[in-house]
Amino acid sequence: MTYVVTENCIKCKYQDCVEVCPVDCFYVGENMLVIHPDECIDCGVCEPECPAEAIIPDTESDAEKWVSFNRDYSEKWPNITRKGDQLPDAEEWDGKEGKMAEFSEKPGVGD
Repeated sequence: MTYVVTENCIKCKYQDCVEVCPVDCFYVGENMLVIHPDECIDCGVCEPECPAEAIIPDTESDAEKWVSFNRDYSEKWPNITRKGDQLPDAEEWDGKEGKMAEFSEKPGVGD
């Protein structure tokens, strides 16, 4: 089992989850984070840390597509091990529907 980041992270990118990850399996894009599913050890500490509730276990019903999505982008984006700043208008975007239209494939800045 693994945990994955879902659509609600887009345009929020809070990064509280990065601070608690014991294996540094988060990768950063311009406006979203992802988890490398092969590096995640299923400890679950990241899930309750996400203010946007964008992290789910791969056992949830719609998680399969997110496993592929997270794997794909974790292999393209840089690793992040320290919490950075959330996006300036994160609170406005938290919970909005249809955020995939706002998704950026561009990498973020790792550490």
